[in-house]
Amino acid sequence: MAMKEAYTIEDLLEKVKKYQSEEKDLIKIKEAYEFAEKCHKGQFRKSGEEYIVHPLNVAIILTEIYADKETIMAALMHDVIEDCDIEREEIDEKFGIEVGKLVYGVSKLGRINFSTENEYLIDYYKKIIVGMSEDVRVIIVKLADRLHNMRTLWALPEAKQKKIAKETMEILAPLAHHLGIHKIKSELEDLSLRYLKEDVFYDIAEKLNKTKVERDNTVGEMLKYVTNLLTEHGITHEIKGRAKSIYSIYNKLNKGRKFSDIYDLLALRILVHTEQECYLALGIIHSKFKPIPKRFKDYIAMPKPNMYQSLHTTVFGIDGYLFEIQIRTYEMDEIAENGIASHWAYKEHKDASILMQNTTEQKLQFFKSIIELNEDKMSSEDFVNSVKDEVLNNNIYCFTPKGDIIELPKDATPIDFAYKVHTRVGETMVGAIVNNSIVPLDYKLKNNDIVKINTSKSSRGPSREWLNIVKSTQTRNKIRSFFTKSEKEVYIERGKDSLEKELRKRKIAYDTFFTTENIETLYKSLKITTLEELYLEIGNGKNSPMMVVNQIFKKEEDPTLEHAKKNIIKNGDADILVSGIDKVKVNLANCCNPIPEDAIVGYITKGNGISVHRASCHNLEVLERRNVDVRWSEKTTDKYVTTILIHCNTKENKIIEMLQKINMQDAGIDKFVTMSHGDDTVYETDLYVRNLSHLEKVFSELGKLIYVTKVERLMK
Repeated sequence: MAMKEAYTIEDLLEKVKKYQSEEKDLIKIKEAYEFAEKCHKGQFRKSGEEYIVHPLNVAIILTEIYADKETIMAALMHDVIEDCDIEREEIDEKFGIEVGKLVYGVSKLGRINFSTENEYLIDYYKKIIVGMSEDVRVIIVKLADRLHNMRTLWALPEAKQKKIAKETMEILAPLAHHLGIHKIKSELEDLSLRYLKEDVFYDIAEKLNKTKVERDNTVGEMLKYVTNLLTEHGITHEIKGRAKSIYSIYNKLNKGRKFSDIYDLLALRILVHTEQECYLALGIIHSKFKPIPKRFKDYIAMPKPNMYQSLHTTVFGIDGYLFEIQIRTYEMDEIAENGIASHWAYKEHKDASILMQNTTEQKLQFFKSIIELNEDKMSSEDFVNSVKDEVLNNNIYCFTPKGDIIELPKDATPIDFAYKVHTRVGETMVGAIVNNSIVPLDYKLKNNDIVKINTSKSSRGPSREWLNIVKSTQTRNKIRSFFTKSEKEVYIERGKDSLEKELRKRKIAYDTFFTTENIETLYKSLKITTLEELYLEIGNGKNSPMMVVNQIFKKEEDPTLEHAKKNIIKNGDADILVSGIDKVKVNLANCCNPIPEDAIVGYITKGNGISVHRASCHNLEVLERRNVDVRWSEKTTDKYVTTILIHCNTKENKIIEMLQKINMQDAGIDKFVTMSHGDDTVYETDLYVRNLSHLEKVFSELGKLIYVTKVERLMK
């Protein structure tokens, strides 16, 4: 946009008239200007200008993307709440609730002294999300506000310049990109680079100037040739040389490219009337100029999420120079430059606010992603990293078998894809097929991959190992949520059941145990506040039911325990610790094979010390009541045996593959027995593992095999 020394309200109204001719709308805009001018009277900017110059320029910028009257009015008054002590209610009353909401939304963003270095960034992102979820025009006004501030950044001290430029580069320019407003995005990037890396900016600008004459001549010749070519074939068009932004050149130089090798400095943009003519023009150009393989992009058939559409190709042009050519319709060009909602409102004369909101909801996965991130329970650091890495950075776009586009962070896996489709799909997935080939779950997806997720109703749910595989923080949180919710419910139910069984064994009535006085004693001694916590700690093995009951009813020591103490072994470094006993013979029960991290219970045998069972072992129910508290040492070193069953949906011999998966996790194997059941095969194997976490990793590795339907521990 050409800059002018000083704009007036008449200039603004003239620009609005080009796309919004209703006289009553122009009157409203002028009233908003006069109100803002009165409010800001006597205020000046750091550049020395009257303050009203700033909101007027912000409104002028918005006319370039055909903003509606409410957005223009909000731009004119966007600082009156913060700088002039005007209440929102006054704006609502004078100009309507819709305008008041926009002004207030922009004001909320402006109040925060944010930076990319501290906690303010978190709040800033969240304010952005609030603005977007209420009305996307708040963000558009904010972008125009920042653009004019960047144009006058010279008036601020150097430190302030760099701070604002960094915020702009990292936060606001990517927002403009995702909204599809190329004009604003490109200028924000160039201006940011100018203040962040002044030497680099002017070095590129100087090189562009030095080669300008040569490039202009070459582009002119190519332009003339292509024009004649398309005219000969009856395609009405407009063609122009396309300037490459300094920032885009800087990005390529930063990746190790030489200035002389940046071939798309020579670029043309061809505008035609219909989509069909885009493809016709492409075919005609390729018939005369050889295209470079892998440099062709069809964003018409597969638009970007911000609805950008265009054909991109790079060809060997005049004198062997490489030309990057974009071919699009006039409507596609409007969308690419100004953003989708603003153009449609201009073209169809519809309510821009409704169009913006509907289009945002339907088309821009960006908004959905960032709003969903805000709803997820995550730490502030996770939230910021998620927004920067997964929403504002380059994403990849994959397809469902039906052709639906799924937007994912770079290096995403099939697990990320499954959870993006639906949480339930993720929780029941058992495998993935990408481009008709089976892939492992840690496969890194690429642009345009077609992904099919295989699911099973009998799936045990996600594996903990997936937490180390997935890329998306959103996916990771959904997996964590599954375990937190499901495990907690299971543990609470298990704990309650175990405590009731212990009370029945000791012939203690439920009501006798759970008196108000006893409950308070338990809360105090166990440092808990609810019965749910009590059951949870019993269920997850932190406290045994016997120890909990002993807090109220001290248990007399069984005489058999004295006999067990006589079977003393050297147990100072043992992995099993027996409550109140330093040295005693301990055996791990063969029926349930407990391993470290399992909740365990000790049973006093009649001649062989203490037998240790898993707390869930069904044999404990039939054993006589001679239990003792036992626990694992904090540092266990040995590997322990446990028996597992591997269920497969094939009769083929897959033992070698499964052995490889087990060996990858450094687990020992004692036996491998094959048991067939109809069309399925079940394998029983004894494994040596360090602890429960180690076993879960083995389960996860086996679960990656497409034919493995279930893996479980065996209790005899």
